[in-house]
Amino acid sequence: MPRIFDVPIYYRSPVISVVKKARQITDPRKRDLSPSVLDFGPVRFKISRHFGFCYGVENAIEIAYRALEDNPEKQIFLLSEMIHNPRVNEDLRRRGIQFLCDTSGQQLIPFDHLTPDDIVIVPAFGTTLEIQEELAQRGIDPYAFNTTCPFVEKVWKKSYDIGSLNYTVVVHGKRHHEETRATFSHAKAEAPVVIVRDLEEAKQLARVIRQEASTEYFYEYFADRHSPDFDPDRHLQRVGVVNQTTMLATETQAIAELLRQAMIARYGERDIDEHFADTNDTLCYATKENQDATVALIEDGGDVAVVVGGYNSSNTSHLVELCEERMPTYFICDADEMSSAKRIRHLNIHTRSVSVTTDWLPLDSRDGSPIDVVLTAGASCPDSLLDETLHKIVSWFPAARSVDFVMAAYQEELPA
Repeated sequence: MPRIFDVPIYYRSPVISVVKKARQITDPRKRDLSPSVLDFGPVRFKISRHFGFCYGVENAIEIAYRALEDNPEKQIFLLSEMIHNPRVNEDLRRRGIQFLCDTSGQQLIPFDHLTPDDIVIVPAFGTTLEIQEELAQRGIDPYAFNTTCPFVEKVWKKSYDIGSLNYTVVVHGKRHHEETRATFSHAKAEAPVVIVRDLEEAKQLARVIRQEASTEYFYEYFADRHSPDFDPDRHLQRVGVVNQTTMLATETQAIAELLRQAMIARYGERDIDEHFADTNDTLCYATKENQDATVALIEDGGDVAVVVGGYNSSNTSHLVELCEERMPTYFICDADEMSSAKRIRHLNIHTRSVSVTTDWLPLDSRDGSPIDVVLTAGASCPDSLLDETLHKIVSWFPAARSVDFVMAAYQEELPA
C-alpha cells in the first residue's frame, strides 16, 4: 500500500486529483501509459498518466507544514526554496517561514542570525556537508526536520559505496543546481568527482578517458566542475555515473553507456567491471515515470502542449523539451500567464527568458474536430494549478460542456 501524505487540501483539485486517483485505481501496476482524456466537445484535454507531486515532494510538504503546526512560537527557516514551485514557496513565506538562501546559494539571511532554538529545514534537494557543519556549529540540527528526497539520499549512498571501492563519481547534473551542489559535496567526501551537464560534455570526458585529449584539456574544459586535486590520469581509470534526479533519465543512461564504451576502448571488454561501476539503481523512478508518460502522451498526438511548473524546475524543463519535439509547447508557472487564447507568457527553456506569444491557442480546427490540448506538469506542481489552467482554457470555448458535466460523465465510465 503506497504511503499517503498529509498535503494541504488546497493543493488538491476536483478535476486533476480525481483523474489521477482514478488512474491509480484502474491501473495500479502503472503499466498503461496512455493519457487520460477529458472531452469538453470543441476542446479535449489529454492528460499525462504520471505528473505532478511525487513521493519526495509530498514528503517535503508534509514535513514543512507539520513543522509550522508543531512549533508556533519558534523561528522557522528553510535553507532555500523547499521545492521549485513559486505557489508553494510563497504560501510557506506567508505562514512565517524565512528563506536563508536563494536557489543559487546566495545568502539572504546570515547564518549568524540563527540561534540554537531556531528550526532550519533542509529542502527536498538536500544540502552540502559544508552547510551542515555551519549549522551544527550554531547548535542547530538541520535534519530534525529533513525534507531531503529519499531518492536524492540514495544517490549519495551509491556515491559513497562506489567511492569506497576507489571509483570516481561522475555526476550527470547542472553544476549550480541545489541538488547537484549537495551531491557533489557528499560524493567528494569519499571519492574524486567530476560533473557533466549533458551528452556533449560526456563526450569530452570520454575523449580524456580514451587519452585522445590531454590533462590540460580536462582542466580547461571542466574547470570548477571537479573535486580538488582531481588527477585525470589516475581518477579516470575507474568511474561510475550517478545523476541529479531531475535530469532526463534516458540521457543519464546514454552518458553511462558512452563512458562505459570509452572504458572498453581503453581497457578491453573483459576487464570492464574493474573500470566501470553499475549504478543503474540510482535513477529516480518518479522522474522516469513522468518522462516515459510524457513520451506516450505526445505520441498520442495533440494540437498544442501546456506544461505547468516553476520556471526554475529542472524536471519540468525536461518535460517541455520532450513536448517541443512534437508540437507547439508552452511552459507556464500558472494560469495567470494565459491572458487569452490570443496571448500567453511562457518560459523559453533555451534562452531562460519569459516570452510572449500571440495567437497561441487555436479555437477551431479546419475539419471541425476538437482541439486537443496536451496537459502535464512538473513534479513540484500542485494539482490545483492544473485545474486552474484547464478551467481557463475551457472558458475560451463558448460551446464547451461544463466541467461538472464532463467530470460526472468521466466518473460514470470508471469501473464500479
